[in-house]
Amino acid sequence: MSVLTQETRGGRSGSLAWLLVLGIILAALNLRTAVTSVGPLLDQLSAGLGMSNVGTGLLTTLPVLAFATVGAITPSLARRLGEHRLLLLALVTLGAGLVIRASVNSAPVFLLSSAVALSGGAVGNVLIPTLIKRHFPARAGVMTTVYTTALAVGTMLAASATVPIERAADGNWHIALGVWAALAAVAAIPWLALLRSEPERDNSRSEATPRTLVRSKLAWAVAVYFGTQSMIAYIMFGWLAKILTDGGYTTSQAGVILGVFTALSIPVSLVLPSLATRFRDQRPVVAGLVAFYVVGFLGLWFAPSTTAWVWVLFVGVGMGSFPLALTMLALRTRTAATTAALSAFGQSVGYLIAGAGPLLVGVLYETTGGWDVPYVMMLAVIGVQLFTGWYAGGNRYLEDEGSQAEVEGPEKIAV
Repeated sequence: MSVLTQETRGGRSGSLAWLLVLGIILAALNLRTAVTSVGPLLDQLSAGLGMSNVGTGLLTTLPVLAFATVGAITPSLARRLGEHRLLLLALVTLGAGLVIRASVNSAPVFLLSSAVALSGGAVGNVLIPTLIKRHFPARAGVMTTVYTTALAVGTMLAASATVPIERAADGNWHIALGVWAALAAVAAIPWLALLRSEPERDNSRSEATPRTLVRSKLAWAVAVYFGTQSMIAYIMFGWLAKILTDGGYTTSQAGVILGVFTALSIPVSLVLPSLATRFRDQRPVVAGLVAFYVVGFLGLWFAPSTTAWVWVLFVGVGMGSFPLALTMLALRTRTAATTAALSAFGQSVGYLIAGAGPLLVGVLYETTGGWDVPYVMMLAVIGVQLFTGWYAGGNRYLEDEGSQAEVEGPEKIAV
């Protein structure tokens, strides 16, 4: 029974609901700090740690590897430990990894502790959609909005504040990276209190076993949709500045546009999940976001370079496919256990797909000496996104796959 269902029974349950909301917000703020705090200081880290190009490449690849591998085993860990306990452990692990890597001067230890921190974030990626489904089943859209907005704020905060913190600390990157461990410590506090309200564990095998997920068209559609939207996001974060400077923008101008592009994820995250859950069928939303992508990339490709900032805004709106993909994890399942399984499968497969994107764009750009072929590739990825999103966005449930239980049509549901 969800917390929101219980809260009419007394003040304590209402307080518990708000504590869960606070816990989800604080946890979400932390899920990307281990990733986006590193990029702005990559040159200082490489010099200070004596890190080779291979080490630097591994550092930038670690998030994808951690999100894919650790995310896959999260449902099994949750069944053994309990969801609240596991999320608390994930936040402690995240904080410990951040503290250790901020304290060392050894490249191998820095890489290992980064992997530890990212593992904590990977668990949170899978667990939070599950917790939303379990505790707020009738408010999945609202709570996914809260979750994705907090995730976007945390991502932008770590990316934008790390360098000013480093400068305020007289160029000490150890302090600039270590600050984010304090945020993880704060996020752990509500989950300490929530240990007493740990949901009863279901140790029976879920209907959505790895074998059934591998055979599921819907699971693969969700996974590939998640992977293609993440691939576009990684490409844009990694290559947008280069696209802009090649088009005649200065480095500082490109940085400002990239900052606006990143910040746009916050208002988009505020709107998309609640909008998507107003209807049983999300295919019109999938198509609309793809249309924004297509207009944005065609504009970047063919329009005068002086108008690039306009087309970047179109692409930024198209990246609402990320909160939509997270929303689908709850909308395409009936139970929290199946949500956990689909979340793990979709995100693990998706991040493995996404990780190849920036590398492939780099190879194509270097091989052809321009952006024409990379743009063709990105539009092809968007085509796959439309195809898989159209199937994943239909009114169907993973548990009903193969049955006649699907009810097509854009009927409104309670939010």
